[in-house]
Order: sequence, then structure tokens, then C-alpha cells
Amino acid sequence: MTKRVLVAGATGYLGRELVKELKHRGYWVRALIRSEKQKELVSLADEFFIAEVTKPETLLGCMTSIDYVFSTIGITRQKEGMTYMDVDYKGNLNLLHQGCITDVERFLYVSAIGGDKLRHLEIFKAKEGFVDKLKESGLDYRVIRPNGFFSDMKDFLKMANSGRVFLFGKGDKKLNPIDGRDLAKVCIDKMEGNKRECSVGGPDVMSQRELAALALKTLNKKENIVCLPDFIRVWIIALLRLFTSSKTYGPYEFFLTAMANDNIAPTYGEHHLKDYFNEQVLKNSI
Repeated sequence: MTKRVLVAGATGYLGRELVKELKHRGYWVRALIRSEKQKELVSLADEFFIAEVTKPETLLGCMTSIDYVFSTIGITRQKEGMTYMDVDYKGNLNLLHQGCITDVERFLYVSAIGGDKLRHLEIFKAKEGFVDKLKESGLDYRVIRPNGFFSDMKDFLKMANSGRVFLFGKGDKKLNPIDGRDLAKVCIDKMEGNKRECSVGGPDVMSQRELAALALKTLNKKENIVCLPDFIRVWIIALLRLFTSSKTYGPYEFFLTAMANDNIAPTYGEHHLKDYFNEQVLKNSI
């Protein structure tokens, strides 16, 4: 019998790719969306369910006859006054409650690399707080912690477009971001497998300096990379925490903290950041 999957966050960068890959592999897919007009973003889905994860009453029935739940729910840029706790924690908790009362076979959640070690950050206080609840729920679960998405790396292209890229420290910290298509494939592989938790990144491991140089080269800019003392990064985080709310400083805190560490996950995939950068330039999407 064909397995039935609910994808929450179906209109996001990863969610859209998950729907495509699930359909390619023969699954029946219900997409959780927020409005009728979003249907065109995930037109491959077999069925749609319109709801707001932050409003639990709207989720009633969303998991009827569902075997697997895939949640990519989360915010990377604070919107509409919502916080990480509102969406990444409480929103996913509302989904989990529906999964428990309908007794779904498996619940899969996408956090982010290093989340289990960086719980002091607002984003991971929410994401990994939810992971704790998922583990306590009694449902079979999978937790996937990917490295940065290719789409996140557009920030480097935007800086490069101005002719100069700023880094902190020596720019020697390494990462291996991953393309959404590759991540969707590995997520579904893990959904079908037995390993409950994993991290994953793309095929190319590079330093921040190499990433900055690639962005500048893609735009035919002279290599102009400025490495600022790391204490400036620390000061910025401290000042943001002191003078702004978590709704404002959360995304910057995450980004600036990530820049101070190596973020290398097991390599996977066939898509390369160089090609993604070229595609964005050709589409004039910077």
C-alpha cells in the first residue's frame, strides 16, 4: 500500500523539494499550507490542508490517514512578530500533538547543524526544545540536522556584489552547505531507514575565505576580502542582545555564532555551490 506523507512547511525552500522527491518516489503527499494562493507553489501535492501551525484549532484533522509526517517548520528571518518559540517550538509542538492523537507511524523533523550543542542560542533553544518533546512523545522519530542551505549562501553573493566581502577572524572556518534537492533526497532516505538522528552537508567543504572568493569570482569582481578582528563579532552579538529583542537579534546571533565555528557535516549530494552561484547570477537573483 502506498505510504501517505504530510509535509508541513511545504512552501519553503526545502519543503518544495521534499514534495517533488516524495512524488518522484511514489508517495502520496498532503501539503500543509497557509492559504489557497500557496497551492501553486506545491502543485505536485495530491491534497492540501490549509492551517496555521501557531493556531492548534486549525490543525484538527490534518493528519487523518497519514503514515509519515515531515516538518520543516521554522523561521530564519523573524516575520509578523513571531519568535522562534512561537513557531519552531510551539508550532511544531502543535503538529506533534496531532501526530500523537492520530498515531502516525513516524514523525520527521529538520533542525540545523550543531543545534544539540548550541542550545544557548534563541533558535536552538526552540528547535532542540522541540526535539526533546519529540523524543518524549513515544512516536517513532527522525531528526535531521543539515548544514546551511545553498539559499543561505546568497548573503555572500550580496556582499560580493558590492565589491567587498567581510569576514571575522582569519576566515578559515569551514562548512559544506547543501542544495535543497540533495537534502530532500537524503531526508527521505533517512525517513525510510533506521537511524534516528543524523547531520548532513553538501559535497564541497570550503573555508569562509574560499566561499567569499568564489562569490567574488562568480560576479567577476576583484578579490577583496576584509577579515575583521573576532572581538568585533562578539561585541555585535552582545550589543544586539542588550539593545534589541530576541525577535531582532535571533537571526544575527545564529549567523554570527556559526561564523566562529567549523560546521562540517558528512558529505552528500551531486550539486555544487559554484553552479548555484552561477545560476543566481544568470537569473539576476541577488
